[in-house]
Amino acid sequence: MPQISAATSDVANTESHIAIEASNVTLSLGEGDARVDILGGIDLSIQSGKTVALLGPSGSGKSSLMAILSGLERATGGKVHIAGTDFGQMNEDQLAIARRGRVGIVLQAFHLLPTMTALENVAVPLELDGQSSPFAIAAEELAAVGLADRLGHYPTQLSGGEQQRVAIARAMASRPSIIFADEPTGNLDGATGEKIIELLFERQKATNATLLIITHDPELAKRCDRIIELRDGMIEKDSAA
Repeated sequence: MPQISAATSDVANTESHIAIEASNVTLSLGEGDARVDILGGIDLSIQSGKTVALLGPSGSGKSSLMAILSGLERATGGKVHIAGTDFGQMNEDQLAIARRGRVGIVLQAFHLLPTMTALENVAVPLELDGQSSPFAIAAEELAAVGLADRLGHYPTQLSGGEQQRVAIARAMASRPSIIFADEPTGNLDGATGEKIIELLFERQKATNATLLIITHDPELAKRCDRIIELRDGMIEKDSAA
């Protein structure tokens, strides 16, 4: 049997633990004179289990980049591999399927269905994905975010912080390998926002997921393993460089 050198083994091991890989990713909207370039060629590699803060002024391309990496948007050009899957070659329907079990998303707006209880908001997506015991899983995840006594409450019966807890439970319930959070405390007061951030990091650590979080808060960014700053659709600074 051929021997594998330690160096070769280390390289293979590192490559197998890359959660996000983007190469020359571009995004443009419109055509001709109306064309607007949003992302100008992003190269990015993020290891599994890491926490990464994405900083930058409004219009720098942060949310657009996250939309592409999470499979909500298709890049105009370049390559995108997420959790070992080539997102770059997929259409919208294929991306929706590929996100399942790989990607969890927490947004500034909670996006809970108003006609469903907290339990249903978490369980129904699991049920649609074919998970066994979706309501039991949802109840367990809601308990993990401190809402064991709110399972039957509708979004209008919950505070903003509680609604975001439901959104985090929904994002984490399928145990995705990557969590994307776009200004998750943007609609919350300072004290509530701090509790939500603590919860988000707590759940990330408990599940060993990769966390990519968009924030304007430099103090929050310092809590992450890595800080990436965007400007004009390009990476301006990267603490890992």
